[in-house]
Amino acid sequence: MSSKANKKKISLADNAILFSLISIILGLLVGAIALIIAGFNPIEAYVAMIEGIFGKPKFMAWTIIRSTPLILTGLSIAFAFKTGLFNIGAEGQFIIGALVATIVGAGVQLPPFIHVPFTLLMAALGGAIWGGFAGWLKSKFGINEVIATIMLNWIAFYLSNFIIKTTWLARPNSEASVSINESASIGIDWMTGLVGPATKVNWGIVISVILVLIIAFVLFKTTLGFELRGVGYNKYGAEYGGINVNTSILKSMAIAGLLAGIAGAIQVMGVSHNITILAAQEGYGFDGIAVALIANSNPIGVIFSGLLFGAFKYGGTKMQAIGAPSEVINIVIGSIVYFIALSSVLRMLYVKIRDKKNKGGNV
Repeated sequence: MSSKANKKKISLADNAILFSLISIILGLLVGAIALIIAGFNPIEAYVAMIEGIFGKPKFMAWTIIRSTPLILTGLSIAFAFKTGLFNIGAEGQFIIGALVATIVGAGVQLPPFIHVPFTLLMAALGGAIWGGFAGWLKSKFGINEVIATIMLNWIAFYLSNFIIKTTWLARPNSEASVSINESASIGIDWMTGLVGPATKVNWGIVISVILVLIIAFVLFKTTLGFELRGVGYNKYGAEYGGINVNTSILKSMAIAGLLAGIAGAIQVMGVSHNITILAAQEGYGFDGIAVALIANSNPIGVIFSGLLFGAFKYGGTKMQAIGAPSEVINIVIGSIVYFIALSSVLRMLYVKIRDKKNKGGNV
């Protein structure tokens, strides 16, 4: 077998995009089986879902709106993965970002061209502090970031509810906070005529894509990114090479928290315009884990996996038009994540079948 052919086969076996696509197809097949068991035609259900995503301009707009926070929480978790950390605290950082954005958006009077970036900046700072605290606990005391961030998720959850109930943010006879000022909104008013007045079209997707490009540049084109990835690959080797591992951990978690905090801010500034007393965690941060896994922690890939995830989440509700339960979409998503996690097994099977097929060929 020639070295060129061998190189081609090895690259195919290591192709993360290929196995992500296989995992998505397998997930859809599992969902189809679930629909058949429930007595529904999977083709009709999936057609209804696709029409619910692409059938009207407002459907496509809502798909993008639903995808935007997932892109940023997925980016937050993917960034941490690339640096050897598991930021399971994106949910709490999202809540803190939304809380800070509401406080600054409602409590400050500024011109729009100042108010919008100032609100985003303060929300980013809040998320960075929340994530950075978990990084500090790990770097200073060796506390696992998974444990620290899970606890910080609940602290953020109850802190947000407490502030809504007991401060000037409280709205009389309502579980919602006061609304942010119009000057802090990132809505795109002129597009409502194209996609519908009830559609919350906003600049969030543009901000998200810009942040993705910045993070990709930082990770792969800067000294900081090299140091952070070096710690992720081998912290002992990085330390031997002169990299301050503890500082890198703190920086990584702070940047991850910053991204999730901005996701919370965009949701408030572009969609809800306020926050509410939460009965349970909304799941944006946890869904971001699946987005990061589907993208194989690639920053650019997060855009596509976030859009896919948002499309499933929004389009899946349209399956109810034929009576099919929208919960099937959660089965699909869970199955995709499961198969992504088993991608190493799929790669092994691929290599085994390939080698068996080519056994006895030219070496």
